[in-house]
Amino acid sequence: MSSIIVYCVFSLHDMAYTEIFSLWAESPRKNGGLSYTSDNVGVVLAVTGFGLLVFQLSLYPVMNRIFGPIVLARIAGVLSVPLLTCYPYLTMLTGFSLSLLLNCASIAKNISSITIITSTFILQNNAVDQNQRGAANGISMTAMSLFKAVGPAAGGAVFSWAQRRQDAAFLPGDQMVFFLLNVIEVIGVLMTFKPFLAQ
Repeated sequence: MSSIIVYCVFSLHDMAYTEIFSLWAESPRKNGGLSYTSDNVGVVLAVTGFGLLVFQLSLYPVMNRIFGPIVLARIAGVLSVPLLTCYPYLTMLTGFSLSLLLNCASIAKNISSITIITSTFILQNNAVDQNQRGAANGISMTAMSLFKAVGPAAGGAVFSWAQRRQDAAFLPGDQMVFFLLNVIEVIGVLMTFKPFLAQ
C-alpha cells in the first residue's frame, strides 16, 4: 500500500505539472508566461517525447540496475526540485536561448517524472507475490486514476489563482505555482524513505 500511495502522489504531481506547463507557456509575458503559441508548445512536447523515448529505451534500464528503483526515484525527485524552481526565471530569456533552455528543462523534468513513475511501478510489482500482482495493479491503477483526475483540476485552479497575485510580496504569480509543485514533489520524495517505504 505504501508504494501505491507514493505512486499516486507522484502521479498527481505529474498531471498537475502537465496541465500547468501548457497554461504557463501560453500565458502572456506580463502575467509571467512565455507568450508561446500552441504550435510552439507542441514542438517542445514533441522534442520532449523523443527525449523520453531515447531515455526509456537506453538509459533507464542501466540506471535502474545501478541504483535500484527507490534510490533512482529519490534522485530524480530531488533533482526536479531545483529544476522546477528555475522555470519562472525562463521568462527573462528570449529567442534561441529560451527555446533551447525550455526544451532542455522540459526533457529533464519529464525524464525525472517518468523515472519516478516507472520506479514506483516496479516497486509495487515487487512488493507482492506473482499471484497477487493483478490485484495490486488493479488497485494501484484505480487509485492512480483518481489522483490523475484531480491533478489537472488542481493545477488549473492553482494557476488561475496565481495569475491574480502577480504583485504579491511573497512568491508572486507563477513562482507560487512552481513552489506548490515542489511541495508535492518533496512530500513524494520524503515518502520514499523508511519507515513509510521499504524495499
